[in-house]
Amino acid sequence: MNILVTGGASGLGEAIVKRLALISENKIFFTYAKSIDKARVITAAFLNTEAIHCDFRDTNSMKNLVNLLPSFDLDIVVNNAVTSLNKNHFHKIESHDFLLSFQNNILPTLQITQECIKIFRKKKFGKIINIASSYVINKPPMGLSEYVANKAYLISMSNSWAIENIRFNITSNSISPTYMQTQFTSETDERIVEEMIKNHALKKLLTTEEVADSVLYFVNCTQHINGVNLLINAGDDLV
Repeated sequence: MNILVTGGASGLGEAIVKRLALISENKIFFTYAKSIDKARVITAAFLNTEAIHCDFRDTNSMKNLVNLLPSFDLDIVVNNAVTSLNKNHFHKIESHDFLLSFQNNILPTLQITQECIKIFRKKKFGKIINIASSYVINKPPMGLSEYVANKAYLISMSNSWAIENIRFNITSNSISPTYMQTQFTSETDERIVEEMIKNHALKKLLTTEEVADSVLYFVNCTQHINGVNLLINAGDDLV
């Protein structure tokens, strides 16, 4: 399989790339914005990986990536990249910040997926795997309205992609993991993390490797699995 993972040099993306690259038959393309050193470590360790610099906040960088996609002959895209996390209460967020967040996080994902669907339709096969968040279920955390809204938009789009493209043997599924300890969440107070572990039914937090295993499942599963949002939070929320 030829697979593209966006934001694949650090955090969850890194775990996904490494998990998929363990299968020698896979060719993994992954994007990075700032983590060039980590990207080099991955490509040195896994010869079936290729790193592509792409900054979602730069229009020309995005154009260059989209123009490259046909040459990758992709079978699967994993939409994982997030440029930033704006922690602020809704009433304190400036209107232009909502627009900027959408432009930096959602619009690039839409552009990449559009191009991938064109490739998949020609091949009569494809899989779209979207990394969302368990925060879209029930009570969203305080101060993350912008982030949760973006993820809810992505899940809604994923459902539309699933319905519009299944005739071409193309599926679209989402994975919604709960809190993980990564660079993305590194600013979380240690006392809060300790309290989460203490109150957790399993007494341990979800790991990026566990989520990467779920991505692998969607990579290998039947095309009959389509339009699914896999919630990974130990049953804290049931849907």
